[in-house]
Amino acid sequence: MSREYVDVALAEAGERMAKAVAHTRSEFAGVRTGRATPALIEKLQVEYYGSTAPLQQLASFSVPDARLLVVTPFDKGAMGAIERAIQDANLGLNPSNDGVAIRLAFPPLTEERRKEFVRLVKQRAEDGRTAVRSARRDARKELESLQKDGELSEDDLRWSEGELDKLTKAHESEIDVALETKTAELLEA
Repeated sequence: MSREYVDVALAEAGERMAKAVAHTRSEFAGVRTGRATPALIEKLQVEYYGSTAPLQQLASFSVPDARLLVVTPFDKGAMGAIERAIQDANLGLNPSNDGVAIRLAFPPLTEERRKEFVRLVKQRAEDGRTAVRSARRDARKELESLQKDGELSEDDLRWSEGELDKLTKAHESEIDVALETKTAELLEA
């Protein structure tokens, strides 16, 4: 019976840790590199006819070359609102509206701006690691309460904590690999 409780606790912790890793990766995608990518703006909130909606629901995206992103609104009436949202996001991009689509030219990043983005990415990675550790802490508390209630022996507790630590290290290393990849992308000239 105690093994089932341990499996459930470890599965829940693993799920929370995986979500933290996925969230961290999506945060990384929103950090601008020198290349055009829709991930940078698709989540921007656009004020559209009195309510807000994410840009990805209002337009389609294409990347004709590495430094150009084209945003084509589904409704031409949303063109001004989309342009305003991109400008307000302060991404260092100047939208160019031709009446049909909005073109975003990605200028090369300065060295100072690259280092600033690397600091931002490192902070987001640390936030991700903190979320993983929080999941570990919660699972550990749950396991310890099982042991206090007599559902888990001391040996089973030690074993399950070891498994939990392995799970934590695996998810933290996923964040570290994603951080290295994003840092290399940002520092690439």
